[in-house]
Amino acid sequence: MLKKTLKFGLAFTFLTLTYFGDTWAQQGKDNNQKDFSEFMDRKGNVYRTASGKPGEAYWQNAADYQMEVSLDEANHVLSGKVTITYTNNSPESLEFIWLQLEQNRFTPDSRGTLTTPVQGNRYNGDVDGGYDITNVAAKVGAKGSISSRHLIEDTRMQVWFAEPIPAKGGKATVSMDFSFKVPQKGMDRMGRLKVKDGWIYAFAQWYPKVAVFDEIEGWNVEPYLGAGEFYLEYGNFDYKVTVPYNHIVVGSGKLMNPNEVLSKELQNRYSKASQSEETVYLISPEEIKNTALTRPKQEGMITWHFRIQNARDVAFATSDSFIWDAARINLPSGKTALAQSVYPMESNGEGAWTRSTEYSKASIEHYSNMWYEFPYETATNVAAEIGGMEYPGLNFCHYNSKGASLWGVTDHEFGHNWFPMIVGNNERRYAWMDEGFNTFINHYSSNEFNNGEYPSTLNETRRFNGYFTNENREGIDNYPDVTDTRNLGMVAYMKPAIGLIMLREYILGHERFDNAFRSYINTWAYKHPQPADFFNHMENVAGENLSWFWKGWFYGNGNIDLGISSVQPYGGNYLVNLVNKGDFPMPVLLEFSYEDNSTERVKLPVEIWQRGDAWSHLHKTGKKVTGVVIDPDKVIPDINLGNDSWPVEIYK
Repeated sequence: MLKKTLKFGLAFTFLTLTYFGDTWAQQGKDNNQKDFSEFMDRKGNVYRTASGKPGEAYWQNAADYQMEVSLDEANHVLSGKVTITYTNNSPESLEFIWLQLEQNRFTPDSRGTLTTPVQGNRYNGDVDGGYDITNVAAKVGAKGSISSRHLIEDTRMQVWFAEPIPAKGGKATVSMDFSFKVPQKGMDRMGRLKVKDGWIYAFAQWYPKVAVFDEIEGWNVEPYLGAGEFYLEYGNFDYKVTVPYNHIVVGSGKLMNPNEVLSKELQNRYSKASQSEETVYLISPEEIKNTALTRPKQEGMITWHFRIQNARDVAFATSDSFIWDAARINLPSGKTALAQSVYPMESNGEGAWTRSTEYSKASIEHYSNMWYEFPYETATNVAAEIGGMEYPGLNFCHYNSKGASLWGVTDHEFGHNWFPMIVGNNERRYAWMDEGFNTFINHYSSNEFNNGEYPSTLNETRRFNGYFTNENREGIDNYPDVTDTRNLGMVAYMKPAIGLIMLREYILGHERFDNAFRSYINTWAYKHPQPADFFNHMENVAGENLSWFWKGWFYGNGNIDLGISSVQPYGGNYLVNLVNKGDFPMPVLLEFSYEDNSTERVKLPVEIWQRGDAWSHLHKTGKKVTGVVIDPDKVIPDINLGNDSWPVEIYK
């Protein structure tokens, strides 16, 4: 009896191991756990938590600026003085600080000039400029010894102190005089434009500014080359701009001395516009040269004074050739701000810049209501020879833009007030965290504006499949300065935006996504998030492990290809056989069509792909199925349309 039992047991064990061994071997062969595993170190620490929030020891430094500059219009030179008050909140003392000198990009031997392709690109710039810097003075505290020791290397400047800036709140001041020739071609970000009535000056990257010191890199000192934009500390700005009496100046922040720079008539119009839902002319097309009506002085120079708080940068524009109009912005809290536009006669017209303030007001109000309230006193759109560039509360957009083009660039540049002006990511390294996020919020703003007058280009994500299947495509995680400029629009703008659209519309749904995204903005407002902070925060608030998605879409270069291999009757119901031929998993949203012309949707979770690339779903129904389609709303850019439906001929 013992022998017989033992023999039977051994036989059963052999059969079991043989059968299940083959099964486990097969599962091991097709196991997709690598797709669901973590792809980067996202563990929390005292500085940044695993839930995607600033930790208890999080810190960032601050820089406040006082500036006075004057424009020499005859020679196109801006000159003045900057005083920077720097606060070292880091846990270590600092013997020096690094500053960015971005005007030094406009020299023949700058790194940016020498790395520009022979055929040129969008980021070409003049090469007869650069800073002239004198009278450098740096000291720690109110009574510290003054040091003039400094080093200038390309677009960076190192300033040394006589003694270190103390950690955890130590303060220092750095001052210097500076001047530069204003480039006519300023890398599509700043410069000057000759119009019929005079010059338009668009000033950005116009003052020496402190680089970011953080716990990730220490000093962030990547040079200013071209595509890479900016990474800046937050602070308060107080700046004065002296220009010829007949100029109008608009700048980031609040105009502090309207009584000194505007005529009584213009002050009245300014006040009227600040209370008006409709656009009000401050200077009409017929009044461009009527200085007696609009300016308080008729000779000499005049100084405009601006102030903005808790900002990372400032820009301004000045000209004697501006049409100027404005209207009130209504904010969710009950506060108001001012939308205003300045543009030359060449840009005038209902199909063009005459609608700029309408666009600006709508854009700011939309983002304030949907995501986070606009924090600045003014939102200014400036017409210049610049495709589109953003600064806190102020844009430069091309003076020839009209209609849908003008809406698109205005809305996009104002959207940047949320990314990276409020949420201060590192643009020079992670362009997708501002350009991509901004393009995402533009999608909803465009669809809402004026009942869809200018619908979003991202309503049809599959129109970009030509790029996704191109062998020369690049990944989102490429740094902008090393990305092929032909791919930059997809790498930094479209692909990350499509990723967020998929998250909101297909993976998480509106409520979970919006809760997480709004929380991310609120949590990191006026701070410096890293990619891991975004990933962690979205996962924790939405309640979903999305490693498979971040890895596949944001840190991979593969594509989506979900398919239906067959649909067959099964015990009075239907068996839907699915395949994942793509490079990473996705949930599967199925829409069933029935003989009675009704439809039903079923969503299968992403976990169906954890054990392999094939899955069979039993669909229970008492109706006759006439068709099945994956992703009926065409939200995801699936690269193979041929296997998305059954029968295939119904959904060509």
